[in-house]
Amino acid sequence: MAGNAAATSALRGNVAAAAAALLTSSGTLVCCALPALFVALGAGAALAGLVGAIPQLVWLSLHKAWVFGAAGALLVLAGALQWRARSLPCPADAALARQCARLRRIGHGVYAASVVVYALGAAFAFALPALMGG
Repeated sequence: MAGNAAATSALRGNVAAAAAALLTSSGTLVCCALPALFVALGAGAALAGLVGAIPQLVWLSLHKAWVFGAAGALLVLAGALQWRARSLPCPADAALARQCARLRRIGHGVYAASVVVYALGAAFAFALPALMGG
């Protein structure tokens, strides 16, 4: 029974690490992708209002290398935890086994969403400006 509790605890830790990676990856969208999207859509006034309401957005944009570095580090950590937990056994009890499988699916889904969000933010922050010559 102690092994089952350890496996479930490890899976919950993986979900938490994936959620932290999603949170920091979302920061990459806020700092770089959303402002570019607003300007591209001709919503510069909305962007100015957003920056006026949340001045921390300017700090995120100024320190985007640190934001992306922290998000990348958490993505690597979450990926390593997901990889390590891939072979952990689920409990023999049917209800606990369903919970275990559900936590694995949630963890994988959150991690995949984090990677997509990170890639999108990186495209807006680094790739598109380089392609546009800026």
